[in-house]
Formats: sequence, structure tokens, C-alpha cells
Amino acid sequence: MGASGVIGVFGGTFNPIHHGHLELAQAALNQLGLDRIIFIPAGQPWLKAGTPLAPACHRLAMVRLAVEGNPAFTVSAMEIARPGPTYTVDTLESLHEKLGENERLQFLVGADVLGDFHRWKDPERILQLCRLAVFRRVNVDESKIKEFLYRFPNSSGKVDVVDGDLPDVSGTLIREGVAKGEPLTGKVTGPVEEYINRYGLYRLNAAG
Repeated sequence: MGASGVIGVFGGTFNPIHHGHLELAQAALNQLGLDRIIFIPAGQPWLKAGTPLAPACHRLAMVRLAVEGNPAFTVSAMEIARPGPTYTVDTLESLHEKLGENERLQFLVGADVLGDFHRWKDPERILQLCRLAVFRRVNVDESKIKEFLYRFPNSSGKVDVVDGDLPDVSGTLIREGVAKGEPLTGKVTGPVEEYINRYGLYRLNAAG
């Protein structure tokens, strides 16, 4: 797809942001020709209600540190500033109000979350507000994408696939590792590692 003039939107808890997030964003930027990508840390993600998160101010600060120096990556605190549960559809509506209805948006998701898309607030409206950039791990996620297209026929022609192999890292593994005193080298950027150590994040609760 020739996506000149399209802004990527990358939401998530970023608990914490790691190299996998950054590589996914860079792959989308390169493969879809996006102008820039806005990282939007979630405030209170309703699908993860009850799951302990590092305070929003820390997650936001880590995202800002992680993308520093990349002019194509920006950060928005709009979901953290919004009271109540975080819903993607509200974020996309707000972005259109802020950027203008003519601004095209591409929402970045991993193929692994498509199975829950029907549980999101107003999924059909989401598909009206943006295109989806779905990250597909090579030889792994093809069936998940096909199931999604079958469940949401209106998404036909609105899904762009981003291919790649992400590093074997996840927020859960990082939190568990920090709780055990394991090093973060190679999993997060240097500034994020320093931040986690400085504030003692994830040390007492591997799920936080």
C-alpha cells in the first residue's frame, strides 16, 4: 500500500516498552511507508482490568525515553490523561478531532490480539476510523488473520500485513526477570533499563 500521509497509531500498556515494540513499529514504518508513528500508552485498559500495572507516569516516561532520537516516533499522553477505562475507539475519534477528518490513521496490532477484537468497544466503528496494520510472525499468524477477516467481513481491504520476526521478549518475561534480579540488557533500551533500576519498578511484583 502506498501510505504516504498516513499516521501510525501504536497503543498498549507498554509495561514496560521493549525492543519488540520498537521493532514492530519500525517494520510498520518501513513496510507501509508511514509518515510517523504515535505511541499512546494506555491509562486504564479495560481488557486488562485487575492486572497490576506500573503507574501510568512511569510507563509514559519509559516510552518517551525509548523513542528519543527517532524523529518518526512521537508520544501522546491522551489516554493517560483521559479519566476512566481506555477504549481504542475513543482514542481514534479524539485523534480525528485533533488531526482532522482527512488525516488517515493506521492502527498497529499484533495478530495475536485479533481474536479479542470482537470484545473491543464498537469494533465496526474502529474499522471505519482507521486501517489496521497487523504484525504477522512468519509462518505463524496466517490462520488468525483469516479468522479475523471471516468474523469481520467489513474489514476486507482495510488490513495491511506487516511481516517480521520479533525478538523473543515480552513485558511479562521482563517483569518476571526483574523480580528475580535478572539483567535487562538486550530486552529494553539503555535509558529504559536505567529508569527501571532507578525507580525500582517490577522488583516486588512480577506482574506489575
